Amino acid sequence: MNNRRKLLVALGAGAVTAPFASFAQPQTAKVSRMGILSPGAPFDAGRNPSALAVLFGALRESLRELGHVEGQNIAIESRWAEGNYDRLPGLAAELVGLKVDVIVTYGTPASQAAKRATGTIPIVMAGIIDPVASGLVRSLARPGGNLTGQSMMSPDLVGKQFRAGHQSQDRKGARVDGPAIAALAGG
Repeated sequence: MNNRRKLLVALGAGAVTAPFASFAQPQTAKVSRMGILSPGAPFDAGRNPSALAVLFGALRESLRELGHVEGQNIAIESRWAEGNYDRLPGLAAELVGLKVDVIVTYGTPASQAAKRATGTIPIVMAGIIDPVASGLVRSLARPGGNLTGQSMMSPDLVGKQFRAGHQSQDRKGARVDGPAIAALAGG
């Protein structure tokens, strides 16, 4: 697993386990319930685990390492849209109906479906490009609501990446459409 994916899994596991901290007290025997909402499928066409299944498998392993063992003190309910995004709202509603303690989503469509399904259950998002533009949060500084997670790219970073690409292409002597890149970079 590459370092970026390891970081994402570690951050996700930490964010996911935070709601369970109160359940870690020895006097409680409650089994915490996590919902996973994915736009993809658990297996690819060759019946091999999909990339998302591998990512969620790493999350399960990280939870295990933190003492959250599936079948003992945590139950994980997975819902897969299998590429049919129209199924996401119904799958999110299923997870809410199961009264999960937290919902973990991957991608903007799954996160939007979970947000529409509940305003109270914590949602941990992964694989989100721009949570502000997609309407998931009010701002990165003050997201509000019940969503948390990590954005893959901020608008400021996009501009810097375009500027860096423009500069590196200029140094190599390649022809670059400067005004188009400047417009995309917000400059």
